[in-house]
Amino acid sequence: MKLVTAIIADDEENLRISLSVLLERLWPELEILGHARNGIEAVSLIERMKPDMAFLDIKMPGMTGVEVAKKVSGACKIIFITAYDQFAVQAFESEAVDYVLKPVTQKRMETTISRLKKQLDVQDIPQTLDLKIKKIIQVLENKQTPEYLRLIKVKTGSELRFVPVSQVLYFKAEDKYTIVQTASNEFLIKIPVKDLENELDPKQFWRVHRSAIVNIERIKTIKRSFTNQMIIGFDQTDHTIPVSRSYEHLFKQM
Repeated sequence: MKLVTAIIADDEENLRISLSVLLERLWPELEILGHARNGIEAVSLIERMKPDMAFLDIKMPGMTGVEVAKKVSGACKIIFITAYDQFAVQAFESEAVDYVLKPVTQKRMETTISRLKKQLDVQDIPQTLDLKIKKIIQVLENKQTPEYLRLIKVKTGSELRFVPVSQVLYFKAEDKYTIVQTASNEFLIKIPVKDLENELDPKQFWRVHRSAIVNIERIKTIKRSFTNQMIIGFDQTDHTIPVSRSYEHLFKQM
């Protein structure tokens, strides 16, 4: 059976390793030629190693996965790996590239591998493939909806986990960290609250204090304290978050 080659580019070492292990298990004929920690390294690897395909994280330092795809357009097949799902997924129906959401599951990767194997059996005209990739990149760069955060990367000991933002009750600044609070767990991340606010869907996450953002879909109660301060309560937990007076107007219609 013909040997197929690929490179993996992601700024998270744990994710590069886990994806490599998954691919090796599900596709023994696939040889991983190398790993890249950023977009610049990815371009260099693709140009030097000339792989059949490249698994690219969309959000990487140096160059994004989309910028890498533009740079090497037509050189190999592209598979985007990302934690964001607000891109125009219908653009991928052309099967010029694939699109896999983090965390990458075995079932989803099996589908991707099946699609890639079918593509490898077809001798596509290079110019046609190049046009397909350029079209998809254009859609990604001119997407009509913002790319709101879907998963939060957190560390628990030596492990890296992805927490769906839908499970988060609130984000709260704490010293040099930000608390990510779910109904059953508390995690610490180094992303400031003010930076998170720009990446969260404003229809779902509201800033209620200079140091706190809440998930309004997880609010259970809103009541006043004995000092007349508005207090937010959440589902499945006793945690509460106070609302600054300057943000109380957000809840007048609730």
